[in-house]
Amino acid sequence: MWKLNYTAKKPALKNPILIEGLPGIGNVGKLAIDFIIDETGAKKIAEFHSDAFPHTVFVNEQNIVELPAIEVFAKQGKKQDLLLLAGDVQPLDEQSCYKFSGAVLDMAKEFNCKEIITLGGIAMKQVPKNPQVFLTGNSRAIISKYKKSASLNSSLYGIVGPIVGVSGVLVGLAKRKNINAVSMLAETYGCPLTAERIARKSSSKESPFTTKPSTPTSMACCTYRT
Repeated sequence: MWKLNYTAKKPALKNPILIEGLPGIGNVGKLAIDFIIDETGAKKIAEFHSDAFPHTVFVNEQNIVELPAIEVFAKQGKKQDLLLLAGDVQPLDEQSCYKFSGAVLDMAKEFNCKEIITLGGIAMKQVPKNPQVFLTGNSRAIISKYKKSASLNSSLYGIVGPIVGVSGVLVGLAKRKNINAVSMLAETYGCPLTAERIARKSSSKESPFTTKPSTPTSMACCTYRT
């Protein structure tokens, strides 16, 4: 069972877009959503609780044990607001993934979200020199909309395999709720920690091992490309 607990007053949002970025291959989604939260100054409004979290705890910089968390942030804009889904882990088994995605969609409907964007990675056997970002979605209209606004490759069939985890299931289930959704998948090296280490080294003088490690078995897309 997944329960959404508000940690702040529930905001009134204008036609918000929900963006999901949970740990996966290369931690692409997590790195992207954490960057968006930092850059926009989004505020935490809620967190998901469940007994279906992975049986994992983290040791923080003060050497204190912390339970994993999946949190919701909000940022109000001039014309449109954002709901941002971030966390340390994502559900690892099929049943938990579907139930969690259902709970996220219930939240999206509660805030009257019209669009969802999920972020993830495509594992490469080599570090990509010129990584592409692939785009797919649950309707041709939503794919066309985002393809026009960015340099994205929407030709996935036969190249990218099944999208595993919340980044894929959320897009699929959103169609049943009449919510347009897209998934943006960036090519990255197959090791889950590699992109995270590179990003930390380039943006901070701290050791790349000072924050919570990712859960290596959480994937956004499990297909390897050559």
